[in-house]
Order: sequence, then C-alpha cells, then structure tokens
Amino acid sequence: MAQAQGLGKRYIKAFFKGFFVAVPVTVTFLDRVACVARVEGASMQPSLNPGGRQASDVVLLNHWSIRNYDVQRGDIVSLVGL
Repeated sequence: MAQAQGLGKRYIKAFFKGFFVAVPVTVTFLDRVACVARVEGASMQPSLNPGGRQASDVVLLNHWSIRNYDVQRGDIVSLVGL
C-alpha cells in the first residue's frame, strides 16, 4: 500500500513537471510561430471553401513570415481586430 502511494506521488509530480513545461512552450509556439484557424463562409471563395460548400476549411496561420516581412503577392493575410 505504501509503495502504491509513493508511485502515485511520482506520477503526479512527473505530470505537473511536464504540464508546467508544455503549457509555456505551446503558448509561445502559437503566439510566435503558427496557429490553426477555421475559415467559414463565402468571403474567401474560390480560394477557400470552393464550390459553395457549407463546410469550413482549416488553415495554418504562419506568424513567422509576417514577423520577417516575408509577404508576397497572392498570399492570404488574416487580420485580427482587438
């Protein structure tokens, strides 16, 4: 019984160690490098949501290119209002 409690404490400790490392790394990645977004509606047709489907497309928003001013003609740019 005492061994099981010690083993459980180790697993909980390891979980929290991993959690406190994974959360900041994930938040930094989503803020600085890239994030996933869903595009709905007809505003981006025919590039996204072709054929008037009601389904939404999932896109990867590349934050890194914007920070390096590597935007070219034909790129789709997403703006977020605060």
